[in-house]
Amino acid sequence: MDISRVLEDNPIITAVKDDNELEAALDSESKVIFVLYGNIINILNISKKISNKNKIGFVHIDLIEGLSNKEIAVKFIKEKTTFQGIVTTKSSLIRIAKEVGLSTVFRIFILDSLSLKNANKHISNDCDAVEILPGVIPKVIKSISAKYKKPIIVGGLVETKEEVLQALRAGASCISTSNQKIWDI
Repeated sequence: MDISRVLEDNPIITAVKDDNELEAALDSESKVIFVLYGNIINILNISKKISNKNKIGFVHIDLIEGLSNKEIAVKFIKEKTTFQGIVTTKSSLIRIAKEVGLSTVFRIFILDSLSLKNANKHISNDCDAVEILPGVIPKVIKSISAKYKKPIIVGGLVETKEEVLQALRAGASCISTSNQKIWDI
């Protein structure tokens, strides 16, 4: 499977956290499903439901109850399920998955400039794709500011005047940053 082509042809990936969401994803137009739940008892059935609908399934292996962060867990996914690939935050599992013929997505969380710097050290050349979280900061700011009637302080990865203005427009009360270039905006 050419994952680059699959992702290019399918810009919307459904990510599911329970059986109800899985059923909705199976009925959606999306061809790619990221499974973010399950256990060693039900994961085979989940994978079969996806493949029976001719969809491409990736399992976030770190989130499956009863599986460890070891080579045997990756081999289990390859040999006992119909998943096409894995999602993981563990670079060691990426290498193993590639060896057994699974496609791989390396998931990283970018919380601030330090985590961005550290992410660059951990992104493996072996992975097929990188998933970066959070994906859309202004949307997250807007959601949180609407939910909580308290000052919202935004920090991390804010590097330009425009980014400061976007955050403020989205509902941030202020910006917290170590970037001295924007301290005097």
